[in-house]
Amino acid sequence: MSLRTGKEVDPIKNERSGTVREVGAHAIWSLSSCKPGFGVDQLRDDRADTYWQSDGQLPHLVNIQFQRKTTISDIYMYTDYKLDESYTPSRISIRVGTHFNDIQEIEVVPLVEPSGWVHVPIRDIRERPIRVFMIQIAVTSNHQNGRDTHMRQIKIHSPIENPKIGFEHFRNFSTVEMQKYATIR
Repeated sequence: MSLRTGKEVDPIKNERSGTVREVGAHAIWSLSSCKPGFGVDQLRDDRADTYWQSDGQLPHLVNIQFQRKTTISDIYMYTDYKLDESYTPSRISIRVGTHFNDIQEIEVVPLVEPSGWVHVPIRDIRERPIRVFMIQIAVTSNHQNGRDTHMRQIKIHSPIENPKIGFEHFRNFSTVEMQKYATIR
């Protein structure tokens, strides 16, 4: 796994490139626990100054369930050790499956004082994106042995199977009959 963190990681830039799309809005999100006013809404509001705060025993779970099988290529998590200190995750387990009873761990992500986006590529053994109904992100430990956790944002990316057809696809027609469609009139 090639984990990237910090300022060089920008999920929004990847969405704008047209190669991936954020599919978290198509899922049902649930948390193992949260303090009032620090739940799913704050985790998904696209703001770095709000956060989910757990309220219970480790592990702290974020469950993301899709209604149909969805291809996942990347998970992005925004954390900030400078602001959150002992609330910052130090070890995260990524688990996938079809429902709660068959999820399996596919990645363990160690974090050392992360500040900004953490990029976790999600791949099968052939290095291809995976298809899942459910993702579970489990915070298994925090920095400084903290009990509760803060996570500021999570984004789930899916590759775009057929990117928009650009002009370059139209100029390669080999027959005269089809070349007449290469220009918009």
